[in-house]
Order: sequence, then C-alpha cells, then structure tokens
Amino acid sequence: MAQVPIRIGIIGAGGIVKTKHLPGFSKIDDCKVLVVCNRRRATAEAVAKEWNIPDVVDGPEEVTKRADINAVLIGTYPNLHKDLAIAALKAGKHVFCQARMARNLAEAKEMLNEAKRHPKLVNQICIGPRIQPGEKFMAKLVKDGELGALRMVRANFLLGDALDPNLPMHWRFDRTLSGNQIMGVGIIYEALNRVFGPARTVTASGKVFTPVRKDKETGKPQKVEIPESVCMTGELENGAHYVFTFSGITAFPPPPTIEIYGTKAVLVYDQATHTLRMGKVGKSKELEPLAIPPKLRGEWTTEQDFANAIRKGTPVSPDFKEGMIYMQFMEAVRLSLDQGKTIKLPFK
Repeated sequence: MAQVPIRIGIIGAGGIVKTKHLPGFSKIDDCKVLVVCNRRRATAEAVAKEWNIPDVVDGPEEVTKRADINAVLIGTYPNLHKDLAIAALKAGKHVFCQARMARNLAEAKEMLNEAKRHPKLVNQICIGPRIQPGEKFMAKLVKDGELGALRMVRANFLLGDALDPNLPMHWRFDRTLSGNQIMGVGIIYEALNRVFGPARTVTASGKVFTPVRKDKETGKPQKVEIPESVCMTGELENGAHYVFTFSGITAFPPPPTIEIYGTKAVLVYDQATHTLRMGKVGKSKELEPLAIPPKLRGEWTTEQDFANAIRKGTPVSPDFKEGMIYMQFMEAVRLSLDQGKTIKLPFK
C-alpha cells in the first residue's frame, strides 16, 4: 500500500521553523513544503530560496485554500494560532502548531472544539524540548515508585535575556501577541505534567522591572505587561508541594534544574547538560549520577511523529487536548497575578 504523500504549507517561518521543522521535514520520505508565507514577503522569499520551496504567497488564506497541500505548519506568534488552526482544519488540512497553543484558555477551547469536528485530521503542538532527553525516564521513576511519595517539586529556570533595560521589546513580553503565556512557563509545565501530573492549585507572584521598551522596528515605546520574573507555588494532584521560578532578569544565573523530592529518593535533572543525579533516602551519602537508559532517552522526532500520525494514525503528544492542560495552568497563573489569590484547577 502506497504511503500518503505529505504536502505542507507554512504560515510563519521564524527561527524554530528554519532550525528545526524544515530540516526535520526534509528528512521524511515523500514530504515536501510547497508554499510559505511570512509577515514580510522578503523573508518568506529568503526561506523559499534556501529550502527550495516552490511558492511564496502574501497571506495565510492563500495557503489554507490550496488544494495541493494536506497539512499546514503554523509558526506565527500565538495571537494568530487560533484563527489559523481553525481555518486550516475547516479547509481539511492536518495542523502542526508551534508551541504556546494560544493566547488564552478561551482561544485554546475553540481550537480543540474545531479539532473534535475533524477527527480524521491530525492536530499537533510542537513539543517543548527543554527536558525531553530525560522526561520519559523521570516519568518512569515516578510511576514505578522509585522516589516514594512525592513531597516537593522545584523547577528553576533563570536567564538574563531581559536584564538589559535598553533591549527592544520582544514578542514574548507583548501581551497582545502572547496573551497569558509567560516566558517558557507553559512549555516546561507541559513536560512536567507528563512526569508527575498536573497542579491542583496555583498561587503566582510576578514582577515587571522594565515597564516600557522600544519597538525594535518603529522605535516607539511599548508597555511591558508580561512579568519578567514570576514565581508559582501550590499543590499537585499527587499531593506534593511545588515551586516554579522563572526569570529573565538574573545575572550569572545557575543552570536550570528540575528537583523532585520523594520519601524514598531525590532526583535532580540538569536542563543544561541533560543529566540526572539521584540520592536514596537513608542509603546514599550524596546525590550520584544516574544514567538515562538509551531506550528511554528522548529525542527530537516531532516532525516524524506528525508524519506518522497522518500516515499511520499513531497518536501525537502534545495534541490540542493535551495542550489544554498547560493552557489551563497559564490561565490560572494569569488569574492569580491579576486577583492576588490562589486559583483552583482544573477549570470546569
């Protein structure tokens, strides 16, 4: 039986599309990108030239309406994800959406509801790669009870990319474009949810240190409405306490880590080196290196996963349904920041 040809149209060809998705799709047999559009035609033409993409168009509707494609890759800012995903699904196209599913929970629900109307079409969100190499192994250790009952989980992700107040406005700090998304919180939470499950409560505190930044294109001042530093704490559904700390204003930051404290053992994941250390309560004198088994070491296969889902019907992770979990968390974080109180999950 001949395999299904995959013919892709790209809407939004930014950094990760050029460094990850285009190389990934280029390695898949009988998979071709036929058309691309970007905010500026000149940048779309540059991408088309580099990757031998036959057509460049000026608008998203010129991509979704084409009869010669069966999949759409959405690589735009989050503010366009909802409308583009729904348009593509209505046009009968499989949808691969860049991470940060949407700006808010309401938009994400619309995406999921539309996807449910098209059960034969694949809907996939780009996976967050931050802890991908160790994710499966950590999840297995937790599931198998190797750590005992979980008591505390800490995620620390500190950067200095927003430390300089003279740096121009970045889209990740523009609420019009990003909505409730804050730095890499949603992407990390998506992965952590697969390791030890979702949060039951959220209490958040955030701070904007540079309230105005200049638009890098126009030079006009823009208000910064998304925190440059945020802390979240609460209870997980498994009963453990958690503390997540994210910041873009830390000089000389330590390596980002995931720390899981259980009654039987402690597990620490270094996100910079993708290495694990583990110590057994009452047995180990200190944390010792723990090798990730080759069979459980995660690799970047997201483009191949999308192709397999189209051709073989295999499940993808995350899809829109799974994306709703981190969209709920980000909604709760936003509500907690705005209202100054603890928010309970899940929303009904």
